[in-house]
Amino acid sequence: MKSNIIKVFCLAALMLTVGTASQAQFRHFRQSIYLNGAIPTGQFSGAVTADAITGSHVPLTRTDAGKGAAFGFGAGYRASYRFDIGMGEVSPFLSGDFFFNMIKSDLRDEYATAYMDAPMYFNIPILAGISYNYDELNTRFPIIPFGEFGVGADIFMITSEGANNNTFSYKPSTTVAWMVGAGVYLGNYVSVGAYYYGLGKHPIDYTQKTLDNNAVAALQNTTMERQLRNLGTLAIRVGFHL
Repeated sequence: MKSNIIKVFCLAALMLTVGTASQAQFRHFRQSIYLNGAIPTGQFSGAVTADAITGSHVPLTRTDAGKGAAFGFGAGYRASYRFDIGMGEVSPFLSGDFFFNMIKSDLRDEYATAYMDAPMYFNIPILAGISYNYDELNTRFPIIPFGEFGVGADIFMITSEGANNNTFSYKPSTTVAWMVGAGVYLGNYVSVGAYYYGLGKHPIDYTQKTLDNNAVAALQNTTMERQLRNLGTLAIRVGFHL
């Protein structure tokens, strides 16, 4: 998991470096930084099943990991190039986002009561796409509507859960993702918008480690059916553009 996070930060640093150099050369190059509120949808926010005998919802393991996500937060970076087409601008872009969601508070309380570490969810969608904004409105303070679409890949990571004598470590997964969004620019440097991220169907694979340090085989190597988790996020975004 650490290596994946390092790779993402290296990619963001490379994009920022290339962007700074390009901005000096092309006045239509633009860099953007975003702050995101992340509302999980579909299975991502789905209900967690209680154990038939104990009535407990924890640990989540294969049947419920990737569910029960609460409202989260995130940030993003984008590099784009603007083309004036006469009635607005078209901007191809490359973006990277980082979404963080804890599980819902009632589940966190159950983990605390059971003296277990609760899992946390991280999504890192890296997308290429195109944006259109209509900048012909005749107003003293420009309010410019925009719409955009992107496709790419999402990296999904779940932190380990459980207690010292029984822990579950999850394998990161990557799958196809997409995004659609719309909003307005408030002047030239700030925007607000609503976006939907389809983060794809991610396999839930884990390794269980018991007190005697014997690791149980990863889920995909057993006879149990591998589960897929269909993830989605509605993001409310504030952007700052250079």
